Amino acid sequence: MARIELKGIRHCYPARRGEDPVWALEQLDQVWEDGGAYALLGPSGCGKTTLLNIISGLLTPTEGRVVFDDQDVTEVETTARQIAQVFQFPVVYDTMTVFDNLAFPLRNRGVPAAEIRPRVEEIAAMLDLTDTLGRRAAGLTADGKQKISLGRGLVRSDVNVIMFDEPLTVIDPHLKWQLRSKLKQLHQQVGTTMIYVTHDQTEALTFADRVVVMFEGKVVQVGTPVELFERPQHTFVGHFIGSPGMNVLPAREDGGRLVCLDHDLDALGSGATGSGTLEVGVRPEFVRFAPDGIPVRINKVDDLGRYQVADVEAAGQRLRMIVPEGETIPSEDERVRFDPAHTHCYRDGWRVQSAEAGA
Repeated sequence: MARIELKGIRHCYPARRGEDPVWALEQLDQVWEDGGAYALLGPSGCGKTTLLNIISGLLTPTEGRVVFDDQDVTEVETTARQIAQVFQFPVVYDTMTVFDNLAFPLRNRGVPAAEIRPRVEEIAAMLDLTDTLGRRAAGLTADGKQKISLGRGLVRSDVNVIMFDEPLTVIDPHLKWQLRSKLKQLHQQVGTTMIYVTHDQTEALTFADRVVVMFEGKVVQVGTPVELFERPQHTFVGHFIGSPGMNVLPAREDGGRLVCLDHDLDALGSGATGSGTLEVGVRPEFVRFAPDGIPVRINKVDDLGRYQVADVEAAGQRLRMIVPEGETIPSEDERVRFDPAHTHCYRDGWRVQSAEAGA
């Protein structure tokens, strides 16, 4: 295992003649601590796979250095980096048995046969593959084959990091939860550094201890699932994480005070002063009906069983709010309040750090 550090990484792909290069990754400095469980989360095209390929050595960054345990490996070949990678589609040898598939990485590295069997049997037990060890891989379902891919990464004890590139894409939805839980359990058992790449927030938040959120080639926030939900540092994080996503509303500064929906939100403090586009972000969970709040008009209410999602409008702006089960929705003079502890001010997309707002 290794501590992986990315220093000043930037990467662009060759541009067409007469065109400027397009940077797939902007300035990026990131540390992956030894033994951590990380998720790399973001939409398609944000740079996740490019970053993964730079760590593995499949790509050499245009700028910056890749460091494993204080050793610069930027120019080191993939095979020398001791990395295991599990891809989107299962990569197995159909004509081999499950046992031989799992044993292949060990045999390829000259591990003595006496050490291979107990190690393969140990990993097979972790992945619930024991009963299939003697079967050919061709007869397995997609989730069974993906378990073999996972096992080939786990069977080696010399890997610095195991990287998963959208590994559950081809798995049936009802089996995804089982495999996500299994991955979490496996990380706790083996303690190997794991980086899980996905565009699915549920996969990221249930697997990782820390989530790295990417947007347009940049890392916009690194944090625990709770930190990303309660204190998004960029409006994209608020939009992308949560269902429904965070309400982002236009705001303005008036005499050192923050105004949103034609109402004074002075509780956010004077950190809103300065140049740039101001916005207020509040998640639907932290908007409540209150008799002394902001006047709104209710457009519609969706009943989702345990809670309702109300679509309301105030000062020409639409926002959504989650109404807990059992709470009455007013039928006249509807007003709402934002929980000040979970209401954030953003300038040009980035959260304003204000001493008055408690940072």
